[in-house]
Amino acid sequence: MPHTEIPGTEAAPAPRLRWWTELPLILLVYAFYTAGRLLARGDVSTAVDHGLAILRVEKALYLNAETPLNRLFTREPWIGIPADFWYASLHYLVTPVVLVWLFRSRAVRYRAARTWLMTSTLIGLIGFTLMPTCPPRLLEASHGFVDTMAQYASYGWWGGAASAPRGMGGMTNQYAAMPSLHVGWALWCGVVLWRYGGTRAAKAAGVAYPLITTLVVMGTANHYFLDAVAGAAVMGVGLLLAPVVTRASDRVRARLVPPVAPPVAPAAVNSSAAGSSIVSAGCQTSAGERIPRQRESRLGAGAEPSAFPKDAGDGAPAPAR
Repeated sequence: MPHTEIPGTEAAPAPRLRWWTELPLILLVYAFYTAGRLLARGDVSTAVDHGLAILRVEKALYLNAETPLNRLFTREPWIGIPADFWYASLHYLVTPVVLVWLFRSRAVRYRAARTWLMTSTLIGLIGFTLMPTCPPRLLEASHGFVDTMAQYASYGWWGGAASAPRGMGGMTNQYAAMPSLHVGWALWCGVVLWRYGGTRAAKAAGVAYPLITTLVVMGTANHYFLDAVAGAAVMGVGLLLAPVVTRASDRVRARLVPPVAPPVAPAAVNSSAAGSSIVSAGCQTSAGERIPRQRESRLGAGAEPSAFPKDAGDGAPAPAR
């Protein structure tokens, strides 16, 4: 993977993020995404037609790698069972773990990466809505695919409805195959680990995780190869749009939350100016000007000094103030 910066991370520092504001935001986006998947079911016959059209294109281009992989996973339980666990769980575990790790150890980069992930997820939802697609495992048996999740269901918590727990198949949209966000999210994790992992093990995981996930989604007959390609393309578009979304978010924040003015430092006092403003006997008020000292004038024996010194001009007493 190229050693490039995630767009948006080089921008000016954003307001400090808190976990108690980030967590509801992420849960809200995920809930919206899940609800959108359920609402974008589409017509079953249309979804089957889309799946068959993808399969024909792949066969014409010799890209139908899911066919031999699915036969391997079906024939070899030591490959098929771990692959089913991989498909059913890591999608929902690795992505949050990487998000939390990035938030805690790379807070400066977190916001751009999180925005990239969320933007791409919502783009994927648009794909589910516009193009409901039947996965290979739900095509007629004549096409040669076996649902490994159903074949090895006794080993896990899932039933025949993809990775959904038994009895909860109605809560998932089985025709949301295009694009594959299993691959898309895995690619996001891979880029983050490669870019910010800092160790060889993290970089190796960043390469291996999306590649293995791509093989798993095809071998379990949950996605076509072109679904995986579309998942990667969605992440690419989301990467390009993330800075735009970040700037729009900042503008909305600026309108809703008034900026807090920084405290103003007190003005430095000029010692020379301060000294010149002191009115005392014999001190200068400006350059070359002196205040004459009060002179004692005795009006008689025991008289008090005059409270009003004579003016230098005409000798008349200064007016009382």
